[in-house]
Amino acid sequence: MLIYKLVNSASSPVFALHGSSSRAPGRVATIALFAMLMALSLCARAEQSPDLDPEQSQIFRAWFVRIAQEQLRQGPSPRWHQQDCVGLVRFAANEALKVHDAKWLHANGLSNRYLPPELELDDAQRRLAQNWQQGGGKQGPYVNAIKMIQFNSQLVGRDLNGARPGDLMFFDQGDDQHLMIWMGRDIVYHTGTTTPTDNGMRAVSLQQLMTWKDTRWIPDDANPNFIGIYRLNFLAR
Repeated sequence: MLIYKLVNSASSPVFALHGSSSRAPGRVATIALFAMLMALSLCARAEQSPDLDPEQSQIFRAWFVRIAQEQLRQGPSPRWHQQDCVGLVRFAANEALKVHDAKWLHANGLSNRYLPPELELDDAQRRLAQNWQQGGGKQGPYVNAIKMIQFNSQLVGRDLNGARPGDLMFFDQGDDQHLMIWMGRDIVYHTGTTTPTDNGMRAVSLQQLMTWKDTRWIPDDANPNFIGIYRLNFLAR
């Protein structure tokens, strides 16, 4: 499991990688990783058509973003286990695919007002976030950040103008990787660390992230640690 060390500093998005090298990976290594992930994404797209159609994908995005927002507003749900950056993605995806009936709303502290439309899905679609590709032909409810990107997402690019709400921003810091969720107006993520006084949830504006003093977290082409924007495979392109 990825481990992050909490840092209360305006120069970093309040986490630092625990036990990782202080040197950013070289541009050559990053370009090689980017090319490898691009090739894997292209293969995945060639082999697998989207499991949700465009309308379903749009509604999924709305639920996915809303559920991530609620973890920020209310604090992490007791239903959410393994609380870290990719854990937030897995949890929000799994909950977005569920039936959002009165029981679900009560368990998640929501009323039935101002909600996205309900997703009309078959049983196989409901289980998509319980069957992540783990590599080697295996599937299951758990994947780490690199496998979420490598086997379960499509590379969109490195230009945030191409991002849609619910897309993932992937950073590689050498021995550790990190995911953030593009929400449309801001960015939400979990630091990977929780304490009795800090639940690990964060939201930042794009302007804030683009001006971090720790440039490893700036999502632009000049940063070799920013690998790109990714979209879950089961969503329509």
